[in-house]
Parts: sequence; structure tokens; C-alpha cells
Amino acid sequence: MVFGETGEGHGGSNLAQNQASLKVQTAATQKTAETRGRAHAGFRRPARILVVDDEEPVRVMMGATLERQGHDVQFAASGREAIAKLERNVFDLVLTDIVMQDGNGIVLLERIHSQQPQLPVVMVTAIHDISVAIDAMRRGAYDYLLKPFERHHLITTVDRALDHRRTLEENHSYQQSLEQVVQARTEMLRQAVEDLEHSYDVTLEALGDALDLKDSETEGHSKRVTAYTIALARAMDVDPATIKSVARGAFLHDIGKMAIPDEILRKPGPLTPEEQELMREHCARGYHILRKIPFLSASAEIVYTHQEHHDGSGYPNGLKGDEIPIGARIFAVADTLDAITSDRPYRKARSFDVAREEILSCSGTQFDPAVIEVFLKIPNELWQELRSEITGQNRRFAAFELADKPTLPIY
Repeated sequence: MVFGETGEGHGGSNLAQNQASLKVQTAATQKTAETRGRAHAGFRRPARILVVDDEEPVRVMMGATLERQGHDVQFAASGREAIAKLERNVFDLVLTDIVMQDGNGIVLLERIHSQQPQLPVVMVTAIHDISVAIDAMRRGAYDYLLKPFERHHLITTVDRALDHRRTLEENHSYQQSLEQVVQARTEMLRQAVEDLEHSYDVTLEALGDALDLKDSETEGHSKRVTAYTIALARAMDVDPATIKSVARGAFLHDIGKMAIPDEILRKPGPLTPEEQELMREHCARGYHILRKIPFLSASAEIVYTHQEHHDGSGYPNGLKGDEIPIGARIFAVADTLDAITSDRPYRKARSFDVAREEILSCSGTQFDPAVIEVFLKIPNELWQELRSEITGQNRRFAAFELADKPTLPIY
């Protein structure tokens, strides 16, 4: 009896220990599961889900299952009610039956897909027909769940759909972020190019000043003729990008004279035929200097053709009419305007009225009549103001400022 009691006592003790150990293990397992669940819940935020079905028991079962997963669930008993809720609220997922009393769930699917293409829709139906499922997928459904289904199938499908939604949102956010980065870098590049162009223009202006010093009788000519060319080009509605190229070409039009001997360039009397031929080479020489510089390639064409005449009597290639770049045709008028209104070794400067008459007399021969027509509409006051501004602050005037924004009105 005592043995039995002792034995029973030992047996009871072992059972109690085993039960206690089992409880500890069970508690640990539950705690681990809860920890994983919390981590899982942290990874998968609660979602707003719309359940659309005309059968109340189905709605209740699906809602209870999803709410236990921490989701915010709303219900609609018809497609019409679902549309009303979708217009008033934002959802992460829609679960909808295909066949309902008031209409077809496919119609609801198509409406959602057209208005909210990133909102996943899972079709929940008792129709066991693969063609129906395929048709739903083609119309934009994310997945297809057949009734009756196990609760874990519903949870798995919902998790998969929500992961898909999150992926779409992340991709969209990444795309927006990428676009912002590209936009910011594009702006930085634009500013860098603008700064580089400004540096180029400062260098070109110094080069133009050096050229003017080489021929002291025409000091300030490059800046004046550039300002006149810009004003006339703007009056002719030339696009801003082209005006910049034309302005640089106008400013550097005589760059080839750097290669002309000083005894010819500064000769006080008339040039001999041989000297004239050599002087005419400045167009080609200037062109070959500039064409090697990529951002001056368009300007180089102005330098090359600025002595061509509308009737083909100019040089170096005897171009005529529209064969001459529009910038060169505009420049030709501006250049002559400055030549007539500036002092020369062999004569004094004449008035803008005289210049206007002389330029008009060469319309159709030396000059393009279309350019002359616009030139005549611009009052002499504009030319006088431009000349005064340049002459008055010759050392500080930036030759290309006018190409960026108008400083004087164009009439």
C-alpha cells in the first residue's frame, strides 16, 4: 500500500512535471506565434477592404475572417451600393461576387479598373467555369476565388492581393521619386549649361573686344551690330534659340580678320584688287575658326555668309535669296546700318534717316526685301537708344544680354 502510494506519488509527480513542461512549451509557442503575428502585422498594415455580395451569410463570414486579421472591412450588398462606397471612401482591395441580384460583378470590375487601375479586385463566385475566370482576369481582376472556400484560402488570397497593391504603390512612389530626381538633375544640368554658356559668352566678348582694338576705327562695332541684329531678329519673330546663335555669329562676324595683315586692315586708302581678294578671305577664315567649336557651329554659318547678297552678287559663294541663312540676311542690314551711322577714315557718320534711305535703295539687290519690310517698321529712336546704351557703357555692356531678354521695346 505504501509502495503503491509511493509509486502513485512518483507517478503523479512525473505527470505534473510533464504537464507543466507542456504548458511552458505551449506558452512559448503561443508567444512566438504572437511575436511573429505582431511582426507580420507590422509588415502588413491593416487594409480597408470592401466586400461585395448579395448573400448576407457570405458577407458576414468573410468580414469576420478578415477583421480577425486586423483589417477594416466594409460591406455592400449590390454593385450600386459598392460604387457609392467607392466614390466616398478609399479602399485597398475589393472582393466581389460575379452574379448578384441587381447586376453583374464584371461590370463593377470594369468600372473599378477604368477609374482606379491600381485597386486590386478579387472575384468571389460559385461559378466553376474556367472561361469565366479567364474572362475576369482579362478584364483586370487580380485573382479568382471559388465558393465554397476555406478561410485560410481567403486569407492567403487577400494577403497576396494586398502585397500586389503595396508593390504597385511602391513602384508608383519610386517612379515619382525618380521623376523628381531626374527633374532636379535636369534643372542642375540646365543651370550648368547656362553657366557654361555664360562663361563662353564672356570669353567671346573678350575676343570681340580684342578684334575691335585691332581696328580702332571700328571700336564698339561688334557690340552695336550684335544689338541691332538681335532687335531686328526679334521683330521678325525668330525663335529665341536661333537668336542666340545669330547674336554670336553677328558678334564674331569679323573674327577672320585676325588673320588679315595689319597693313591691309588699317590701310587708310583704297585697297588694290589683290588686297581686296585677301580681305574677302576673312569670311572663310572666320568660319574655319568657329566651326570646330560645337556650340558655335550655327554661328559659324553666319560668319561664313554675312557678305552674301540677296541677288547673288556677294561673296564668298555667290549665294542668293533663301540660300543665305536668315541670320546672315538680318545681319547684313544691321551691319550696314552701323557702317553708315559710324565714323570712317574716309567720311563722317551719317544720320539714321540717311541710313534708312540707303538701305531701302538696296532692297532686292544687296538685302532681302522681307527683312527690309520689317526694318522699316522699326523707328530710328530704337536704333539711337541701342547705340547710346552701348556707347555710354562700352566697357560694361554685355553683348549677349539682349538675346536673353529685351531691354528696349520693339515697335
